[in-house]
Amino acid sequence: MAHDLFSLEERIALVTGGNGGIGRAMARGLAAAGAHVVVTGRDPAKNADAADEFGTDSVFALEVRDEPAVERTIAAIVERFGRLDILLNNAGLFRGGPIVDLELEAWDAVIGAHLTGSFLCARHAARAMIAGDRGGKIINVGSMYSVFGAPRFADYAAAKTGILGLTRSLAVELAAAGIQVNAILPGWFETDLTRGVPAKPMGEQIRRRTPARRWGMPDDLVGTVVYLASPASDFVTGVHIPVDGGYRVADRIMDD
Repeated sequence: MAHDLFSLEERIALVTGGNGGIGRAMARGLAAAGAHVVVTGRDPAKNADAADEFGTDSVFALEVRDEPAVERTIAAIVERFGRLDILLNNAGLFRGGPIVDLELEAWDAVIGAHLTGSFLCARHAARAMIAGDRGGKIINVGSMYSVFGAPRFADYAAAKTGILGLTRSLAVELAAAGIQVNAILPGWFETDLTRGVPAKPMGEQIRRRTPARRWGMPDDLVGTVVYLASPASDFVTGVHIPVDGGYRVADRIMDD
């Protein structure tokens, strides 16, 4: 019984931005739990590499800010695999810069990729889940900057904070259809985007601020994602779960 609670056998999962980084790690975790995983991404080279792992029929090129493309992709997934049970909204991008210099184009791009993209994918995934009449799971990827300020990254912090409001609203609206909507808030993780930072003074300060005494690794997200995608969380909706080694609740540097 306990094993079945976390089984994703026969579930179809879509992971946006699943062709690399933490998205790829979470996609692998869902697959290991039994799901058939479909991933999307914008980078052709990364998509080709992901196709070697997940199958050429399970990788789609997608710009999540393009609603017609989102609608076509989700329709193609349902047509190809018969259903959609899980959506993991992970796609995003970074720009940043001082607020006095931040270009509107950069602001629009970041808000569009993280927040509008999550909304569009959730909208069309929810339509597919409701039509299938089997319920479903939507998992949004926020950030520690959903709750903290981020100097020089007002665009990113605004987008990720918006993810929390989107999650709460969708959770309330979609509950009657048997769809649970939750968010995870990753802390500091070693990825391509933070390459080299852990070895710098800033990286050491982050490590010492983290009660777990280390940076996160992409696989540290898998357990939480599988839980939120599985029947074990059927009565959990509208929450956000930090996965940050305690960084969010620490009020001081830890002594080694």
